[in-house]
Amino acid sequence: MRLGIFAKTFAGTEPAAVLTAVKQAGYETTQFNLACAGLPSMPDVVPAEAVTSTRAAAQSTGVALAALSGTYNMAHPDKAVRDDGLRRLAVVIETAAALGIPLVTLCTGSRNAADQWAYHPDNSTPAAWSDMAAEMEKALAVAEDAGVDLGIEPEQANIVTSARDATRLIAEMGSKHLKIVLDPANLFEHATPHEARAIVAAAIDEAAGHIAMAHAKDRSGDGRFATAGQGIVDFPHFVSRLKAAGFDGSLVTHGLSADEAPGVAAFLRGLL
Repeated sequence: MRLGIFAKTFAGTEPAAVLTAVKQAGYETTQFNLACAGLPSMPDVVPAEAVTSTRAAAQSTGVALAALSGTYNMAHPDKAVRDDGLRRLAVVIETAAALGIPLVTLCTGSRNAADQWAYHPDNSTPAAWSDMAAEMEKALAVAEDAGVDLGIEPEQANIVTSARDATRLIAEMGSKHLKIVLDPANLFEHATPHEARAIVAAAIDEAAGHIAMAHAKDRSGDGRFATAGQGIVDFPHFVSRLKAAGFDGSLVTHGLSADEAPGVAAFLRGLL
């Protein structure tokens, strides 16, 4: 496994400065965001110079670009909003292909029109799943043409809440380009350490063979997210189960401050 971090953990809009900070904090790869190149995360267009400067920064720092963020609300109740998100996602996918980035990460969305990461009671309805799946089918057509994989992350507030939901969607789509991004802290809200360990283990077993990237975020017993190593997620167990499942991709941490990044790198590297 390679150790990575969200590029947006570090302030800056110049790829060279951001990726230098990634390297200096102890990470060898990153999930990049176009905001780190001075653009919106989901832009209308990506200038050629942004691609050139990002490629040069990755080469000069030696930081690999493991994934590119391409999240929009794939289950937004307004089709016009979904259409606009898909149009922007195509720009992100094209950029990933130009940079040789193998994975674009997605958000399966929420019926919450104000926040794609916020729960809505209609998320569990067949209509919400149908809208999201229709978006995914269109997104996969773009990704397949570009030779890029798409990564969905189970989230408690989204349409895909579990590894089982994710494998169901992969089966429905029938595409080898749809993968799973697995974050242990997103697999539950409130749990004891023992319960959390069991939930995470079962998710890895379900997702085995489909995991393109693992995330390293933690959660406190009261449900709040926490920096990796400071909550109830058993990271030694998480990493060992990933290895046993044959996962050898990137373990990418997020949800932490830049000041915390070197300490988390040391903690996670000790597990790898």
